[in-house]
Amino acid sequence: LSIGKQLFRLSTFHFPSKMADDHIDQLQGRLLLAIPKKGRLMEPTVALLERCGIKYRKKARLDVAFSTTMKIAVVFLPAADIALFVGEGKVDMGVTGMDMIAETQMNERVERLAELGFGKCRLCVQVPQSCAAEEAKSCAGKRIATTFLHLTDKYFKSIAPAENTKISFVSGSVEVACALGLADAVVDLVESGDTMRASGLKEIAEIMSSQAVLIGNPKTKKKDIMAAVRRRVQGIITADKYVMVDYNIHRDKLPEAVVITPGKNSPTLAPLDNPDWVAVKALILKNESNVVLDRLEEIGAEAVLIYSIENSRV
Repeated sequence: LSIGKQLFRLSTFHFPSKMADDHIDQLQGRLLLAIPKKGRLMEPTVALLERCGIKYRKKARLDVAFSTTMKIAVVFLPAADIALFVGEGKVDMGVTGMDMIAETQMNERVERLAELGFGKCRLCVQVPQSCAAEEAKSCAGKRIATTFLHLTDKYFKSIAPAENTKISFVSGSVEVACALGLADAVVDLVESGDTMRASGLKEIAEIMSSQAVLIGNPKTKKKDIMAAVRRRVQGIITADKYVMVDYNIHRDKLPEAVVITPGKNSPTLAPLDNPDWVAVKALILKNESNVVLDRLEEIGAEAVLIYSIENSRV
């Protein structure tokens, strides 16, 4: 059986064989896109696919869903496994965290297609707040609990190669390992830091930063579909990053205005009934919009408006 068929067999064991066979036939020619089946990355990933027009119907207890709008089968997998599945060519594309790619040692085997801007966090060494340690080297040779065995081992070998640091795998609730006497320190993900502080821990070192990324297998045979998905995702990212500013400016002030709003390539200019004035449209960074508005007002721009962007191709 093909990889896609194997995946579908595994996820449809409770269906009558004919029903499974009918669905397996639908995998033909489809790109396999893996997304997290649960956890902090699941909801924003599902929302991203919706905005990209990748619609699908997921049946209960079934971890494969067929898109009704593109030649795609969406495969629901644990986020920790997605980089491995993509790197091994079991699926064509996936959404997972940069931390998971590094932990499964797939950095050289997957192509990073887009940074998605959500799921931002840091992998950190943490110790009890009562602990005097202020740097990770103080924890070398001690007991460390973590879900990230590879990254933790690599990190401590890099800072203290002569020490025999004892690293234990914990699949969940890593933050309680110190309180329960299992470890002297933990290596875990930190988002806001609320869970860390509530557990009586403090951060003493950062191993890496992470966020959700769209990845692909560079050897996929579905390159045309993968390129289309990538374009759609990048269009959404651009739409979230930029807004459109629209204003009128006296022609004498146009050179200054263009410096303030250069756009992606150049601003769009349009004549007005008054030949001394011109209408200008340009993309500006959303997080700089208020500063841009202030500067435009200072040089005499009028009718200044900001528009949100739902989608884009730039």
